[in-house]
Amino acid sequence: MKTVLRKRMLVPIIAVTFLVVGSSFKSDFFEIAKQIEIFTTLFKELNMNYVDETNPAELMDTAIKNMLEDLDPYTKFLNEQDVETYRINNAGEYSGIGALVRSYKDRLLIVEPHEGYPADKAGLKAGDEIIQIGDIKVADFEDNASELLKGANNTSVFITYKRQGKISSATITREGIEVDAVPFHSMIDDKTGYIVLSKFNAKASEQTKSALLDLKGKGAEKIVLDLRDNPGGLLSEAINVTNLFVPKDELIVTTKSKVKKFNREYKTKNAPVDTEIPLVVLINGRSASASEIVSGSLQDLDRAVIMGARSFGKGLVQRPLKLTYGTQLKVTISRYYTASGRCIQSLDYWNRDDEGKAVRNTQFNDFTTRNGRKVQDGGGVLPDIEIATAKTNDLTKALLQNNVIFDYATKYHYSNTLEAIDNFKFSNADFNNFKDFVRQSDFSFETKAEEAIKKALSGDENDFLGAEVNESYKTLLANIEKGKVTALDKYQGQIQKNLEDEIVKRYFYRNGLYTYYLNHDDTIMAATELLGNESKYTGILE
Repeated sequence: MKTVLRKRMLVPIIAVTFLVVGSSFKSDFFEIAKQIEIFTTLFKELNMNYVDETNPAELMDTAIKNMLEDLDPYTKFLNEQDVETYRINNAGEYSGIGALVRSYKDRLLIVEPHEGYPADKAGLKAGDEIIQIGDIKVADFEDNASELLKGANNTSVFITYKRQGKISSATITREGIEVDAVPFHSMIDDKTGYIVLSKFNAKASEQTKSALLDLKGKGAEKIVLDLRDNPGGLLSEAINVTNLFVPKDELIVTTKSKVKKFNREYKTKNAPVDTEIPLVVLINGRSASASEIVSGSLQDLDRAVIMGARSFGKGLVQRPLKLTYGTQLKVTISRYYTASGRCIQSLDYWNRDDEGKAVRNTQFNDFTTRNGRKVQDGGGVLPDIEIATAKTNDLTKALLQNNVIFDYATKYHYSNTLEAIDNFKFSNADFNNFKDFVRQSDFSFETKAEEAIKKALSGDENDFLGAEVNESYKTLLANIEKGKVTALDKYQGQIQKNLEDEIVKRYFYRNGLYTYYLNHDDTIMAATELLGNESKYTGILE
């Protein structure tokens, strides 16, 4: 496998502009100054002499984005608007309509209205497409139109939206939105408490602590902490959440960087809430970053049993560095290592394949937990107990990324009534309807085998294959295409899990989904069963 170093015009010049402050490599100062001077001269001459009118801001924006794409997906330039969004995400508070919105080129898609907030009060539903905000058509707006939905408390925004082919409008009064890190906690049974920690914003540890104390007050003697789909957030909050279950002065994570001041050991600083209560932590392929610090270190310290599916594998730490005119550079400054010393980063963004894609780690090193159990680095956190329906696969990912599952849930919602959550059951007949929906959609999914065969057929090697081999390849491709329908059956458990989640939210919001989980989620039921078997639980950790 060869290493690909993609370089674009203007890239090295801007890179050194941003990184000159705080760099420990003083011997490179002349080269840095030289490249800055070259870029300054080039940029000036380009904008003064190019045959057509140029937009200096757009040129610079393009150059910056192209440069940062050569690094990792977490190192980003933040303009003034991005800086505010970044602050809001970490603070957990903003003013707007209270809905999760996905931006497309010609529309905004309501993904999830939050119960009781303005969008919900105005009657907006998941699947609604916002096509106009005030006098501005979303298709004509060059920037992210979702920003137009935000504004000061008690101000109004008029929107036009499309639902099931019908155009409607609504006036929404904005209000303060609080983004809870812990949106739900409840008792599973009379001795087992359940806490959902959905993000690591500034409220994460305090809300987790409050939920833990509340559940203990209700009789909880065992805890299930759900970190599934948690994308991460603040490193400090990950340390503080872990601290709820382990003693003060315990090493949780170490960061290592080429810049010495970023090399740090992070230990717990507070008195814990409970170091003895049996604990199961749930993760899946969308649990990342701070979620992996918590689950990985609790695993390393033999403080919790980890259940679910292998986590995402983000072992990189970012820090925002202030630039001029209110902008910032969110830059990867270090790698983090869990309590046992392992880095769980799964992708190598410096070494790339022939197509420029980051290389996935395939060689794992062994480490040991405090009790001597074997754990590995390089590919996320591997659970102590894996649950089949919690795992993911390329087909399910493609169905999610292409909104096929989302669109089917929208269709289901407008075709079925559901009065009580206990009445919901997604039957095999429903799954067959979903398969018909997939067949009739424009969904396309290319397997790795198809990709390799098509590459062979289109490359220079095709000249040496001969007509008979070519026909065999084409027959194989046709058989793979037919097999995709069979694959829907093969992965029914994982696909159906995502379908059920999306459908339940349409009727009963996210709180209803978590309530549904208590008696219907495979991973939670397995965790509850394990916690009910003290000898098995203890045996795993020892």
